[in-house]
Amino acid sequence: MNRSLGVGRLLIAIYGIFALSASARAIFQIATKFDEAPLAYSLSALSALVYVFATFALARPGAVWRQRAMFAVWFELIGVISVGGLSIFLPELFGHPSVWSGFGAGYAFIPLLLPVLGLIWLRRQSA
Repeated sequence: MNRSLGVGRLLIAIYGIFALSASARAIFQIATKFDEAPLAYSLSALSALVYVFATFALARPGAVWRQRAMFAVWFELIGVISVGGLSIFLPELFGHPSVWSGFGAGYAFIPLLLPVLGLIWLRRQSA
């Protein structure tokens, strides 16, 4: 995969930022208010792990890492859709709105758009 492309570097940087922010948020939530919404905060920690893995996989060269990145980004997209749906239909499971509530509506739908863009980029890189 050609990492010299500006789009690829930008995508990796965005995933890196999401990995750092999601990790910090998950640590804070679990340490300070886990009892308020255990499902939401557990999912927050899982998302942090997915972002860290996706960032690492996207930054590595080779077909094996491209496949791992594809898996991680698909997992992320399925998670965003699942949590977005749960937050709409069962809002009581979430103590507070999350980044993924309403499919990321409060965050300009970036949590939903990022994996879609990631999958498009990965697909183009493998062609």
